[in-house]
Amino acid sequence: MKNNVKQIRISSSITQKDLAKMVGITRQTLSLIEKGQYNPTLKLAIGIAKSLNVTLDDLFWN
Repeated sequence: MKNNVKQIRISSSITQKDLAKMVGITRQTLSLIEKGQYNPTLKLAIGIAKSLNVTLDDLFWN
C-alpha cells in the first residue's frame, strides 16, 4: 500500500525510532509500513496520524 508516512515523518524531523516508540511498535514494523509492505490496523494508522499531527487522508491517500 503506497503511503506518505516516510515523507511526513521526515518533514516533521522525527526518526523512525521515535515515531515507533510514540505509537507502540518496533522500528522494523514502521519501516515495513513506510515501504508499503505492511498494512497497519486502523487503530495503528490513527495513532501514526495523531503522532504526526496529520489526517489519515494525508498519510494514506493521494
